[in-house]
Amino acid sequence: MDSKGEAGASQASAWIRRWARHVQTGADMLDLACGSGRNGRHFLALGHPVLFLDIDLSGLTDLQGQPGVELLAADLENGSPWPLGNRQFGVVVATNYLWRPLFPHVIRATAPGGLLLYETFLRGQENHGRPTNPDFLLAENELFERLKDSFHILAFEQGEETEPKPSCRQRIAAVKR
Repeated sequence: MDSKGEAGASQASAWIRRWARHVQTGADMLDLACGSGRNGRHFLALGHPVLFLDIDLSGLTDLQGQPGVELLAADLENGSPWPLGNRQFGVVVATNYLWRPLFPHVIRATAPGGLLLYETFLRGQENHGRPTNPDFLLAENELFERLKDSFHILAFEQGEETEPKPSCRQRIAAVKR
């Protein structure tokens, strides 16, 4: 992997890095709404095949054609059908992204025994900056409530934090039943 990829891997979310070691060796990974792919790059560096999915893949051109990399450009919010059909993954990661209509697809895309790692903003974030729209802010305990029937919850956190900068976040690590 080139230096850009290594930098991307080192910048993965601390929550994602913490739980990545719990993923079965070689399990395929979906980096949902991946942006520049910082979390997927981390899994790629650990030897996992990764599907990077986002509306804009321009920050991932350095990965094109690399083994274990699949790039898929799709608008997840325009009402189009879920672009992955019935595909399932050993690990699904979403950070800094919330589009509630996708939750049923995210649940189905996580293979039985697979790990879902989700981390995004919580109500209260509007006091610290973007996002401020309540449509993009989780309610208290929302991830836990949405996932508790389909997943074994390994860890759940929510609240205000100061590092790396002030924000309100909610995160979950859960294994699909």
